[in-house]
Amino acid sequence: MTKIAIIEDDPVISQMYRMKFESDGFDVQLASDGKRGVALVKAFLPDLILLDIQMPEMDGAEALEIIRKNDWGKNIPVIILTNLGEEESPKQLRALGIHSYIVKADLTPRQVVGRVKEALNIN
Repeated sequence: MTKIAIIEDDPVISQMYRMKFESDGFDVQLASDGKRGVALVKAFLPDLILLDIQMPEMDGAEALEIIRKNDWGKNIPVIILTNLGEEESPKQLRALGIHSYIVKADLTPRQVVGRVKEALNIN
């Protein structure tokens, strides 16, 4: 089963995406901030990470920096899922090897699942 980690501080949004991904057959784990997200990725070793940028404790860019510094996290595809426009996001995100950037308001959950399947080469 394909494993997805969703690191998102808004519980309504994370539950909505969890339900959509689970109904499509994914194994989903959630973290509500960057610090918990790093611990989740290390323990769960997901096939892909959906990562918000603006979160309490530790933001998405800081979390991704830590994830990328470790063998267990350096090759996991990451899709940024945020309401920040790409031009407003931290500049280091591109250098940290993100797969793609999605503005939450622009896509439905079904379209986000489609982007994840594309990233993982799943039909």
